[in-house]
Amino acid sequence: MKIAEIKELSTSELQERLAAVSAEYNQMRINHSVSPLDNPAQLTKLRRTIARMKTVLTERNNNND
Repeated sequence: MKIAEIKELSTSELQERLAAVSAEYNQMRINHSVSPLDNPAQLTKLRRTIARMKTVLTERNNNND
């Protein structure tokens, strides 16, 4: 998910997506520790998406204060 797509989401939608993507990332990490994933680069992609989402949320919180 690109930063432009993330910024278009409302704060509540962004929080919901963040929870869903974080859960997916955690599940993939567990699965990868048991048996290797076909594409381990997916972990990096999800981790960076989570970071982008958290960054946008932090920016919004700082602008509201």
